[in-house]
Amino acid sequence: MGHPTATSPAGATAGVSVEVSDRYVEIKNGIFELTLSNPDGIVTGVRYNGVDNLMEILNKEDNRGIKGTEFRIIYQDENQAEVSFVRTWDPSLEGKAVPLNIDKRFIVLRGCSGFYTYGIYEHQEGWPGFSMAETRVAFKLRKDKFHYMALADDRQRIMPMPEDRVPPRGQQLAYPEAVLLVDPINPDLRGEVDDKYQYSCEDQYNNVHGWISFDPPIGFWQITPSDEFRTGGPLKQNLTSHVGPTMLAMFLSGHYAGDDLTPKFMTGEYWKKVHGPVFMYLNSSWDGSDPTLLWEDAKVQMMIEKESWPYCFALSDDFQKTEQRGCISGRLLVRDRYLDDADLYATSAYVGLALPGDAGSWQRECKGYQFWCRAEDDGSFCIRNIVAGDYNLYAWVPGFIGDYKLEATLTISSGDDIYLGDLVYEPPRDGPTMWEIGIPDRSASEFYVPDPNPNYVNRLYINHPDRFRQYGLWERYAELYPDSDLVYTIGQSDYTTDWFFAQVNRRTDQNTYQPTTWQIKFNIDSVVPNSTYKFRVALASSANAELQVRFNDQDRSVPHFTTGLIGRDNAIARHGIHGLYWLFNIDVSGAWLVLGMNTIYLKQPRNQSPFQGLMYDYLRMEGPSGS
Repeated sequence: MGHPTATSPAGATAGVSVEVSDRYVEIKNGIFELTLSNPDGIVTGVRYNGVDNLMEILNKEDNRGIKGTEFRIIYQDENQAEVSFVRTWDPSLEGKAVPLNIDKRFIVLRGCSGFYTYGIYEHQEGWPGFSMAETRVAFKLRKDKFHYMALADDRQRIMPMPEDRVPPRGQQLAYPEAVLLVDPINPDLRGEVDDKYQYSCEDQYNNVHGWISFDPPIGFWQITPSDEFRTGGPLKQNLTSHVGPTMLAMFLSGHYAGDDLTPKFMTGEYWKKVHGPVFMYLNSSWDGSDPTLLWEDAKVQMMIEKESWPYCFALSDDFQKTEQRGCISGRLLVRDRYLDDADLYATSAYVGLALPGDAGSWQRECKGYQFWCRAEDDGSFCIRNIVAGDYNLYAWVPGFIGDYKLEATLTISSGDDIYLGDLVYEPPRDGPTMWEIGIPDRSASEFYVPDPNPNYVNRLYINHPDRFRQYGLWERYAELYPDSDLVYTIGQSDYTTDWFFAQVNRRTDQNTYQPTTWQIKFNIDSVVPNSTYKFRVALASSANAELQVRFNDQDRSVPHFTTGLIGRDNAIARHGIHGLYWLFNIDVSGAWLVLGMNTIYLKQPRNQSPFQGLMYDYLRMEGPSGS
């Protein structure tokens, strides 16, 4: 049995050549051939391993995509080639084209099985304002070859064909992206649901994904070696691969976040950013019976790419190389005197640099670069290869609520190696914990996620840790709670079985939606008079929703607290288990509480759609300080 190989021995030693004609640019290195349209810079052909073109040939060449107007060779010798397709903006294009200069680059190296691509975007002073909802690199592969998709060890499967998604083979469900496979070409898939959002992934884990052909055995992979150019931090979720066969390298999107993650540029605001490089990797094996071989090889290549970052061979001056970048390190501790007299290690904390802003602003930041790491067990952290510039240092610690920010603005210069020493995060805390529900980890995954309706199943996610990725779970709430809403009793209930993962509206027989009011019941032995308790609610998601909180008075016309209408992250409809994070710290007057059994009413009153609702991350009641 042959091992996966990225090279054919005959061609592996060949140099890199570039051939330019009126309509095409061809780059070859003896392993594969890349064809780009001239001067658009659209990938029209990838020839590899005896297959003339791995790309979908029927796909119109002008299908979407930013077209260049000017082609040039940046550099070429037998070891590497870099080409550029530039589209420049000028005021005559106002109203017709996005006011950006865009430079699309492609790189082919000698002996390398695949190509690199990156984009340099520039908005110049004096240009009109605009907003950019999405930018990405998309590839459509041959549907007659690529049927098996992989994005994680436990997230890979045979996929439907694009024809399966349209009538009569497919039946649209609650929105266009979700389709029931009624009569798919591959009968094994009959009765399953297909939805591209079931294959989304947090950026921190979105490093390699792609497609496998069985005949001949070929893998086509998208490898993203760094998150630095992506927006919204390590928990931001993006699409990966989906039916098409489509493969995306997402740079910027509002998915699982909403308009907050759409950068808005003022008239005259100068902005420049390098997106990428990302790597499109090709591999093949002699044995087509086991697709995991090609997946395992792609993961090895992903680690090689990560270790090569930042790439020394990318020639744009706007892409900083290792020696132009800086490094920062230190140790983060957590101080919570109600938990421990000593400072605690911020074990596995997320520590990152992003553009200056308020604590927690990184999750909505979408114009600059971000650099993140996970702290060691003792809270030590080291962030390398930081692009020079001004940043704030941010952190959050799994197991603790809230956000840390180092007040000082950090200026990173080329060659810097800054040691910050010990930093101390004091999470929000006013008094001792009376009770808590959930785990403060910015996700609702610890709560009860129901089985899907058997008529709407994606078999990949049966007995899978990501149960929440099944379609239609929002409808299951009304089946579990047909007449009355969820009641959670402290000391008796168990949040893993008794707290539904999302507070959704209840569907009625008339296809309308009723608001829901959940209850938390808890006992108090003694109420401290004239004192203030604290109720802390961390939300993992909100979609056009509102949380109203009432203490012991369900019918009170004005709630004791309301968030107001918040959130556009749409995580319920998109099979997420979180969107953006919200933390609300609510002062509770002792006068609102009673001796014995108390009830907190959590109402979500907005009921126009089944997808309006909340996901909780964690809830905690604190006694008065000093009690």
